[in-house]
Amino acid sequence: MPASTTPSDRPPEDRCPGALRAHQAADGLLVRVRLPGGQLSPSQLRVLAGLARDEADGAVELTSRGNLQLRRLADDSSVRRVADRVAGAGLLPTATHERVRNLLASPLSGRDPAGRLDVRPMVRDLDAALRGAADLASLSGRFLFALDDGRHDVSTLGADLCWTGGSGILRLAGTDTGLRAGPDGAVPLLIAAARAFLRLRGDRRDLWRLADLPDGPALVTAALAPSARTAAPDPSPCTSATATAAPPDGTDPAPVVGARRDGVVVAGVRLGRLTTEQAQLLADLADSDEIIVTPWRSLVLDTAGPDIVGRLVTAGLLLDPASPWLGVTACTGRPGCASALADVRRDVTEAVTATGPVRGRLLPVHVVGCERHCGRPAGPAVLAVATGSGYRIEAGGTSRPGTPAAALAARAGRQT
Repeated sequence: MPASTTPSDRPPEDRCPGALRAHQAADGLLVRVRLPGGQLSPSQLRVLAGLARDEADGAVELTSRGNLQLRRLADDSSVRRVADRVAGAGLLPTATHERVRNLLASPLSGRDPAGRLDVRPMVRDLDAALRGAADLASLSGRFLFALDDGRHDVSTLGADLCWTGGSGILRLAGTDTGLRAGPDGAVPLLIAAARAFLRLRGDRRDLWRLADLPDGPALVTAALAPSARTAAPDPSPCTSATATAAPPDGTDPAPVVGARRDGVVVAGVRLGRLTTEQAQLLADLADSDEIIVTPWRSLVLDTAGPDIVGRLVTAGLLLDPASPWLGVTACTGRPGCASALADVRRDVTEAVTATGPVRGRLLPVHVVGCERHCGRPAGPAVLAVATGSGYRIEAGGTSRPGTPAAALAARAGRQT
């Protein structure tokens, strides 16, 4: 008779929340709504704003994958009400695949000439193909797809599978293994690669991501049809968590906040918390049926009219590229998270408030309440980690005691 499995012997559970599966945090229940490519309509944003007011803590949180979440739901009945309204708004097209619809896409695709093609239709095709593949429902809630339109913005964000327009490269966990596809073949290749990963993973449900599978990129490549391999591998990874956070030309991949001449507005959100009032205003100002939530905790919308920037700034949104808030993120911290050792949002707010305008390309700063580093950005960043007796600053391979203010200074190569 086989020995019984103790809790310590079992593989760790994938606890990523969804719209139907809430996470129990210290301050209540949390649900997450997946937005493939960050796409939602103004009416859908209004629904989420109303849910934030009626069922949650008054804010819609933007995540580093371009998704949205609501926290501090009171009980299971609140979760059911939220799920019903989210489904009614068209944001929950599947119950079986809702946690695996993790798909990044270039936020400005189709809105300017910097990309090689408009990937927004491909986002919808990939989402439909993913939802239509019954076996892919067993992917973890952490597995991540990405469609880069050739400007090399989301190809830097640590996707398991990332296709890039122009070159047609499919990178696996950051590695170019020679897999190629044109726009018409990209979605089938991505689906085939995801299926190959699941076959290779087998019963190892603790292997949530491709990088968790030993030699995963090479094994997936070998499992796919040779016709998909038309070029020699590039040994330089570009999408792994340790890769550069900038595209090849050295520019910051995040869309620059502000109003552009083409009628596009990019609005940043402080610490990724969009208030009900801000969400309603953005929905009211949108001139098209599409708003994009970016993985840099900003929103893209088409809008025009008198004093758009002034109205958004008055509402507390970020439209100034020199704002010290840009690129600054934090985990929930106390009191919302039981693991946190500090009220990180209070501490980082005090530090940013005392900071003047910033110039130039800066490293992201992320402040966390414990060693789990929840929400850490992909690529190089400055971390301020609460230790229980202060903070530890991690930057450029070094570690030293410090404060959130020191982390803000370190992002520009300064010390405090």
